[in-house]
Amino acid sequence: MMRYNLLCFFWILMTFLSSCSPFTVLDADSVEGFRLANYKTFDFVDVEISGRALGEAQSPQVELLKSEIAKQLAARGLTYDSGNADLAINIGIVVADKVQTRQTDYRTDAPRYVGQRRYTWKSQEVEVGRYKEGTLSLHLVEREKNELVWQGAIEAVVPKDADKQKGDIVEGVKKLISTIP
Repeated sequence: MMRYNLLCFFWILMTFLSSCSPFTVLDADSVEGFRLANYKTFDFVDVEISGRALGEAQSPQVELLKSEIAKQLAARGLTYDSGNADLAINIGIVVADKVQTRQTDYRTDAPRYVGQRRYTWKSQEVEVGRYKEGTLSLHLVEREKNELVWQGAIEAVVPKDADKQKGDIVEGVKKLISTIP
């Protein structure tokens, strides 16, 4: 009985932790019949960066991103070949500045004011923070036919700490690659 309770607790904990992932898979779609196992090699197309430019300071993160994609694809049985690969991997990165707001409510946030007769209180958006949101998109293109065979995108808040960024890149790429059939 104790073992059953422990197993149930572990299952509930794992379900809770996996549902709290900071990453959101926006899109994961493939052509009919696509299987990654049907390909043997891959290569990268030039990285395209838009939105707030990552610049030279972020190039280590882009290189980490490419190496993590290569690692995850190698774990799925593909090898890197810069010459004549079966699949071309197109990476798109968008980093956007975002503003977090909350809306005031005149029923609860209005000040208790006695005075002018024409005094009004309106609800409004109040800025409570600023952050960066990153979106990573991957396109797998079959080189022989030059056709898109799979595409996926994932987004998350970009942490300010460089070490946390590295961990998030690893976790995010793993989650996105796991959606490839």
